[in-house]
Amino acid sequence: MSAIIITDAAHDYLAELLAKQNGTDIGIRIFITQPGTPSAETCIAYCKPAERNPDDTALALKSFTAWIDSVSEPFLEDAVVDYASDRMGGQLTIKAPNAKVPMIDEDSPLGERINYYLQTEINPGLASHGGQVSLVDIVEEGIAVLRFGGGCQGCGMVDMTLKDGVEKTLLERIPDLKGVRDATDHSNRENAYY
Repeated sequence: MSAIIITDAAHDYLAELLAKQNGTDIGIRIFITQPGTPSAETCIAYCKPAERNPDDTALALKSFTAWIDSVSEPFLEDAVVDYASDRMGGQLTIKAPNAKVPMIDEDSPLGERINYYLQTEINPGLASHGGQVSLVDIVEEGIAVLRFGGGCQGCGMVDMTLKDGVEKTLLERIPDLKGVRDATDHSNRENAYY
């Protein structure tokens, strides 16, 4: 059983759309493109019998079946599909808080663990200054080489951000990481926050 919630309003809206389709036994398919990455998008599509994947999880609802893509399923944990009426008619919304979160543990490769914490903990904070940081390489058995961009590039506070923020957070979360190094060209101050 999937941990995705489809509200009554979303169910009724989707059932109405499905009733207008030609053919029988048409359901919906819920999936995520590029799950576990910053580009992840949650999608709902019509699903005819021939379009079902044998690995999909069938979620039997009152009026139709929702087919949950097996690869996307762990990323759809705690997802909510809802429908809200408004002046223009209404809107179907999908909130999937884990869509962009990679599934990692202590045994995951070092690069995956670094990217996970950059995306989930560090970049959300840097985004308020229009900045972000990305992993370029891992060198000398455990030194992460990072590149700052946006408002962080050329920022006068970047050394403090790197040492007190980024490095401290990554070392706390990833014990086998030895340190971080900045590979950014900070002579370009065009978008710098400070």
